[in-house]
Amino acid sequence: MKLGRILAAACAVVALASSVAMATPSTQIWIPSTDVQDFKTLHLGIDNYIRFSDAPNAGVNTYDLGLTAGVLPFENLKMEIGVDYMTDNLGSASNTAKHPIFFNAKVGTPEDAFGIKGLPAFAVGMYNIGTFDRGEAANTMQNIAYGLVAKTFPVIGRISAGGYNGAEKQLGKKINTGILASWDRAMPEISDKLWLAVDYMSGRNYNGAVSFGGSWAFSKNVSLLVGVDVYNPAQKTLTGGKPTFTTQLDINIP
Repeated sequence: MKLGRILAAACAVVALASSVAMATPSTQIWIPSTDVQDFKTLHLGIDNYIRFSDAPNAGVNTYDLGLTAGVLPFENLKMEIGVDYMTDNLGSASNTAKHPIFFNAKVGTPEDAFGIKGLPAFAVGMYNIGTFDRGEAANTMQNIAYGLVAKTFPVIGRISAGGYNGAEKQLGKKINTGILASWDRAMPEISDKLWLAVDYMSGRNYNGAVSFGGSWAFSKNVSLLVGVDVYNPAQKTLTGGKPTFTTQLDINIP
């Protein structure tokens, strides 16, 4: 029965989005968050990243469809695992399009865990775990490991900070590490359905970017995020490319 519900939801999503998309670990806009899926909860995500420019150096458009599941039956320690089907507009010229399967995993604790009032949320994980490896010449192994801490403050919202380390053979030597930071907040002053966020990933590699956007909850389990990603200045050989417009449709299947 649950498989039937998943397939039905997936068909509805594809009809709405008319493209492939993504469900990386639970995220803000671009970077991971400390949020972790609850036990037995499935999350279906459809993400699109479309360039504002069609210039030769603009970079690829990315489409990602993924499924993430909560796998630990504990209140204070949670874990999620996920798989993504991620491709781009280059077709057979792209290693990503030819080897589109990626994996992710995350372990985290919520704020005030274990009855400790004021304790921040913590999370560690890895994403963009590729399945194709021919060394530096050709691979999809970004394998980005990260750690995050987050705390929600009255009025201000939630502040998150941490760092990451990815594979040099994919991200580039000496530019494969950096910081992660974000702000996000529900906006009940406007509507209980509105959420806003800004996040930042340092590093002059494919992933370094500042992103901002907002989401609207159509129901308890369905929301749509719209945002913009502006990538960090280009290196001579590696670049995130021109800014992208992103749409991210999120469906939770309890």
